[in-house]
Amino acid sequence: MNDRDDGPPADRRTTGQRSAATPSTPGPAPDGQPEEQPDERPEEPQDSPAARPTTDERPDPPAAPPATGEQHDEHPDRPAELRQIDALNEIPPGRDEAGAGPGGDRTREGGAGGAGQAPRQRDVTLIEAGRALAEATSLEEVFTALASLDSPAFPLDGMAVFGVTEKSLNLLGRYGYRTGGGRTVRMPITTDHPATEVLRTGRAVYLPTVKEYRERFPTTWRLAARKGSRSWALLPLVSTGRITGVWLVAFTEQVEFDGALRNTLVTLARLMSRALDRTHTGEAELALSRGLRSSMGRGASQYRGMTVASRYVPTGGGLMVGGDWYDVIDLPSDRLALVIGDVQGHDLHAATLMAQLRTAVHAYAAEGHGPDAVLSRTSRFLTSLDEDRFATCIYIEADPGSGTLHVARAGHPHPVLRMPDGTCMIKHIRGGLPLGLMPDEDDYPVNVLELQAGEVMMLCTDGLIETGGHDMYSGWVRVRDALSPGPADDLEGMADRLVQGVVGPVTENGEERLTPRNEDDIALLMLRRDTGAQHPVRPVRRILITIEQDQAEGLAEARTELRALLHDWTQPDQVDTAVLLASELLGNVLVHTDQSAALMASVSGEPGTRTLRVEVTDSGDELPHQRTPGEMASSGRGLVLLDILSDQWSVRPESEGKTVWFELAEESVTGDGAGPV
Repeated sequence: MNDRDDGPPADRRTTGQRSAATPSTPGPAPDGQPEEQPDERPEEPQDSPAARPTTDERPDPPAAPPATGEQHDEHPDRPAELRQIDALNEIPPGRDEAGAGPGGDRTREGGAGGAGQAPRQRDVTLIEAGRALAEATSLEEVFTALASLDSPAFPLDGMAVFGVTEKSLNLLGRYGYRTGGGRTVRMPITTDHPATEVLRTGRAVYLPTVKEYRERFPTTWRLAARKGSRSWALLPLVSTGRITGVWLVAFTEQVEFDGALRNTLVTLARLMSRALDRTHTGEAELALSRGLRSSMGRGASQYRGMTVASRYVPTGGGLMVGGDWYDVIDLPSDRLALVIGDVQGHDLHAATLMAQLRTAVHAYAAEGHGPDAVLSRTSRFLTSLDEDRFATCIYIEADPGSGTLHVARAGHPHPVLRMPDGTCMIKHIRGGLPLGLMPDEDDYPVNVLELQAGEVMMLCTDGLIETGGHDMYSGWVRVRDALSPGPADDLEGMADRLVQGVVGPVTENGEERLTPRNEDDIALLMLRRDTGAQHPVRPVRRILITIEQDQAEGLAEARTELRALLHDWTQPDQVDTAVLLASELLGNVLVHTDQSAALMASVSGEPGTRTLRVEVTDSGDELPHQRTPGEMASSGRGLVLLDILSDQWSVRPESEGKTVWFELAEESVTGDGAGPV
């Protein structure tokens, strides 16, 4: 979970108005967040991109490898989070995931074929069997998962599981053996059998040959001889520090129980123990988790002017749901609330807290509280439930008719904005600490955005970014490449493609295999502003940002978002020009008036012949006029630069205030990249 930003005082609801078509951090988690461990977590929260608080004081992230036309940051004093967003948004389309981040390939092993293929294939098979064991809810499913390991290197013949009572071992189930006509099989613990020796000593028994079995256990050898197996292994099944069962596995061929095979069997026995624990005591937990998951629903919902698609993918832990959740809440006046969050942990306690937080958010939203108040109250509520857990969350109050979004963020990954032409950018959202960390100092600034017709906003938990061992760079590239293609009118297909791109099969060394699943769930929400017209939307990118007088740091955000808007502009020098002129116009408003400044920038046309239009509006009455500053003058050059560097510009009086605008036409380059044609 993500980050924290220093925002304005708590009594100010809106920090700035901006269009949805601007950058920010989705799955790449913002800065400085405590990470949670995948399985058994320590008492203190630790670093995990969907479960960590962020501060703007974190060290600079490693820069992505430079792309063609990439502009180096000339302002190293900017907040680290904005520099990180720049690096992510400037990764060029089509780049291979493995090389997206520093350090190159982090998720794929290079090289073709050779001696390493068999061990890799064995590892993949073990991962898939382990995943099936983690989701098994019956002994039959446990046997089915283990049977998938049958191979020349692991020639399974049969399996049996014995349960332990005070005086005997009872046969719970078998695979590959005759059923015995439904008879109950009990074996006193005094019997001379390898299973009872495992129970008495607590150690595994390995019998690689028929001769060794016959010599060590002559009394019961004849029972094993009927099957015709050639090697056997019997391992203890341990739960809460005591032996609760014995697993017998027989092989059709003689097997040498070397260190690697023994380690594999011990690992499988541990996984089997956990699976059997669930079959005996976890039915209630599974029923609860299934109920929670079904309550979130799935699919697209139509609203007047907006469409919402959602997905939930349980990717580990055995439960059908963990701490990730999403919600869509109907509000008065045809408004809509969208919520996505992630509770620290992937156990039943996390799922229970998640259900309680969902109820709390519903209640606070129904009372009419704004996004900032909803998160503040939910944070205090979580602290009252459990002081050792925290959660990340994004709460959006949407007006489908106008496309206006009021967004508050509590340490959660930033959303992604997909524009009508398929361009995807990370949308920076100012936010506060994760819920439950510092309930007495909650400050969740509200960001006001305008979602344009045909634009799609994607919200997710960090599992979407990191599943398969990806980092923030390669994970972001994978998500972007899955989200960009195709028309925006098929939101369901876009959601399916995105999920399939993350958890579906991948090709490695010419072979298709399933993506290894980590211990994190995936929650996904997609919100599209519908066009409401019969004609297709002309591909236009647009950002809208409002900077208040006491928010000078908004200038840095405006420059970052303008660069992201022009990430594929043909001439990098023109990008610098656009940023310079926009900064001058915004600075004039903030320095020479007491009004707020509204920036609107749009890109239209086809690549190579596009037009950038930038408008800066304020409510002041005084119109700007061009001056001739002296050599030592400290001001007065803004309109001079505008006249020299822009293709055209003008001042437009408004009913309240004025708008200064300029345009730049994209310049093509020659074949050798030497300059404009």
